[in-house]
Amino acid sequence: MRPALDPRVPAGLPAFLVPLHRRVRGVVERLPVTPPSFVAARVLDRVLLPRLPDDARRALAGQCVELCVTDFGLRVRLRITPQGFAPAGEHGDAALRIAATGASYLRLLRGEDDPDRMFFERTLVMEGDTELGLVLKNTLDAIGPLWPRRR
Repeated sequence: MRPALDPRVPAGLPAFLVPLHRRVRGVVERLPVTPPSFVAARVLDRVLLPRLPDDARRALAGQCVELCVTDFGLRVRLRITPQGFAPAGEHGDAALRIAATGASYLRLLRGEDDPDRMFFERTLVMEGDTELGLVLKNTLDAIGPLWPRRR
């Protein structure tokens, strides 16, 4: 497979950096999931939690959601507790798993791309509890961009 077509390599990465990226991604894939999950939970507590409606909090409460950044080998596992977002740990199945490239997540955070289109084009993959996935998607659609682009 040519590096430009490999979905695990960031788009636009110069060819001479692809071997280095693959080595770094291999290391990241073997790292524990808790540290990046802790960081993501603190960020979401500030950015998303204040805007999250009560009905969505109830629907998501206690459910493990795993986010995979495919081109960087990064996994984050989160759940919502009464205190806010928390790392879900390595063990147990995720109720919902969402996988996409880093660029795809960034476009979603900025509201630049439609998650339905990305899903049908398979640039965003959701596995697991489809009802939970729809609750999450509809909630994020209603909230709007979490990271608006600066002008």
